[in-house]
Amino acid sequence: MLAEQQPLLRTKGLTRRFGGLLAVSDLDLEIRPGEILGLIGPNGAGKSTTFNLISGFYKPSAGELFVFGENCTGRSPLAISRLGLVRTFQHGSLMRSMTVGDNILLGTIHGVRGSAQRRARVAETAEMLGLAPYLTEEAGNLPHGLQRLVSIGIAFAARPKLLCLDEPLTGLNQTEVANTLVVLKRIRDEFGCSVLLVEHNMKAVMRVCDRIVVLHHGQHLATGTPAEIRADQKVIEAYLGHRHEH
Repeated sequence: MLAEQQPLLRTKGLTRRFGGLLAVSDLDLEIRPGEILGLIGPNGAGKSTTFNLISGFYKPSAGELFVFGENCTGRSPLAISRLGLVRTFQHGSLMRSMTVGDNILLGTIHGVRGSAQRRARVAETAEMLGLAPYLTEEAGNLPHGLQRLVSIGIAFAARPKLLCLDEPLTGLNQTEVANTLVVLKRIRDEFGCSVLLVEHNMKAVMRVCDRIVVLHHGQHLATGTPAEIRADQKVIEAYLGHRHEH
């Protein structure tokens, strides 16, 4: 059923060069309503560049980007985020000296009017992420796993249609990873928000994603369900070959 709906995000021949380096080449990608899509690949595969292209932080050298049916090629990150695509950053986006509540409040600046509505949005977001007991704590004093959830909370407070997460599981222990995966499923199931997950933690990606896109040397290598990707010989060789290089 999902396949029949218009994709939330679609790229057509998306390409980005940095001087002589072709970081992403002729990439066709789509994210469907209601899915958690994983974007994986060995180091240097082009994941971060792709992430920056679809969120407007990089302009493509060639190709097109469509977000919610609109041609957003070359648009600014702010213009794209106002359509409902919100991203996190690899090293977090929280303000360490501010409270957890005030951090989440930052995410309500665009799109939530009135202080009462903003406070209600902060409370709802904190409750869903398990952060309600920490609302008055300084964010920088929290354990690393909770800080990661605060970063997700800032992005999700805007109630995007598409939440793009850049390696949110980095540095988390197994319990923290499991808790974060539960949060991602709730974001999708209870709020109808699709999720793009760029992540190195392969076990987690296989557990939480509906479909996975694999990049290799800046090009599309494979797309499929976790079971299909796990059994794909091209993917296995790409990862094994990458290990042998080190």
